[in-house]
Order: sequence, then C-alpha cells, then structure tokens
Amino acid sequence: MRLVAVDGPSGSGKTTFACELARALGAGLLSTDDFATWDDPVAWWPRVAGGVLDPLRRGEPGRYRRMVWTGGEPVLGPEVVVEVPDVLVLEGVSSGRRAVSPLLTHLVWCEVPDRAERLRRVLDRDGEAGEPHFRRWQEFETGWFAVDGTRSRADSIFTS
Repeated sequence: MRLVAVDGPSGSGKTTFACELARALGAGLLSTDDFATWDDPVAWWPRVAGGVLDPLRRGEPGRYRRMVWTGGEPVLGPEVVVEVPDVLVLEGVSSGRRAVSPLLTHLVWCEVPDRAERLRRVLDRDGEAGEPHFRRWQEFETGWFAVDGTRSRADSIFTS
C-alpha cells in the first residue's frame, strides 16, 4: 500500500485537495478530523497507527471509531472499516507528522499563508460559534508545525 499525506494549517484547502487527489488516483481517503477533538488535537495518533495503518500494511482491513460532531462537540460514533487500498490518502492537520514519515510515499503541504484568511474560511465552513475553538486550534497548530517541521519535509507545496 502506498500512503500519501495531505497536511497543512486549518482552512488551507487540504480536504478539497485530498478528495480530488483520492478521486483521481482511485485511492482510499482517511481524515484526521475523524479522530481529533478540541481537547485532543494530535495525541490520538495511536488509534490511526494501530487501528488503521498497521492492519492495512499487513493486508488486512483497518478499523476505528469515528468522531461525530453533533452541535459542535465530538462524540465517538460507529465503527468504520477501511478496506485495503492500493493507495491511501491521509488528510488533515498532523497527517504528515514525523512519526509517519517512514511510511509515506509522498507528503503534500497545503497552505493559505494569511492566518486571518484561513480563520475566515474555517468559520465560513463550520460556523461562527466555533470561533474561540478555532483560534485556540490555530495557536496549537502553529506550535505543532514548528516543532514537527512538517512543511520542510513536504515533497509538494501548494499555496494560495
């Protein structure tokens, strides 16, 4: 299985890019939004690695419980089965983290450089009520990307 990560700050078009890429490649698609919560932006990684990536690498279906966002708060939803694809596109904040680098075939970085524009795009998409959460999220991801060095390891960079 080949693994492509599409990473970058929130509001930069990662999901749109990843959906188009997966469709063009006939690939599977997995979003970090299915795992992350406001209180746990990235520490859920063992669920992705152990529940999805490790089984897929063995040629077995992966499984996880998806976060369902009802009324702006996440709750664990039903189990999702991920069949073994030839290519899996993993998209979302921290999808290209250093820990997954050895498994990646390609790392794509998507970024809208203007932070205020990214916030506006997210609020247009998800609603104004989430603004305090998204502002904290932006602070977190800025630090995360600085420490992880994700952008510097990207094979392709798309900015708009």
